[in-house]
Amino acid sequence: MNLPEAQYELARALARTGKPIVLVLAEGRPRIVRQVEPLAAAVVGAFLPGMEGAEALAEVLLGQTNPSGKLPFTYPRHSNSLVPYDHKFTEEVLSNELYGPYFNPQWEFGHGLSYTSFAYEGLQSSTERLQAGAALEISVRVRNTGSRAGKEVVQLYVRDDYASITPAVKRLRGFEKIELQPGEVRTVSFTLRPEDLAFVGLDNRWVTEPGTFTVFVGGLEKSFEYVP
Repeated sequence: MNLPEAQYELARALARTGKPIVLVLAEGRPRIVRQVEPLAAAVVGAFLPGMEGAEALAEVLLGQTNPSGKLPFTYPRHSNSLVPYDHKFTEEVLSNELYGPYFNPQWEFGHGLSYTSFAYEGLQSSTERLQAGAALEISVRVRNTGSRAGKEVVQLYVRDDYASITPAVKRLRGFEKIELQPGEVRTVSFTLRPEDLAFVGLDNRWVTEPGTFTVFVGGLEKSFEYVP
């Protein structure tokens, strides 16, 4: 996963020219770029873009296309940090003097920028107590705070605060891609049902346990209780 040292030195030599650098990641798997990323003004994840990829990349670099993709995986900062996603602390970074941060990826799952910016506000839930056979409606307002139109992937994550086994820190339970003009605001809604909170228990069967859960959307969070 580490690049040859000559490639890192090439990046440092380019940075010494004082010219702005855009790091384009054309790759089928992550490479360790923690030494290069601080030298770049921007990073574009091209992956393996296919035969028309060069044209698509040029349109992004020239600003003709506003990128809106999100990472479908957590991009590692170190070659020894490839572990299951739900074993990592993503809602709170803990650290100590000896080992440093326990979880410090290059970019988290679901990360992605564009040429505009978005703000989230007004996270609401239809009830604070979800019962068996019922549904919970989650809504949030998204505002385009930039100067050009853009698309945003609104992502809903859920955390089981307490469980009979070690729960996932958070799981993606819904997403919706919307397009907003500058200054435009839109309300995005999601529906959560008890089965969306289920996990495989100690008996290898799906179970939704009673207790408190927390939803996360765009940096906002809200808790509710599941009561069978």
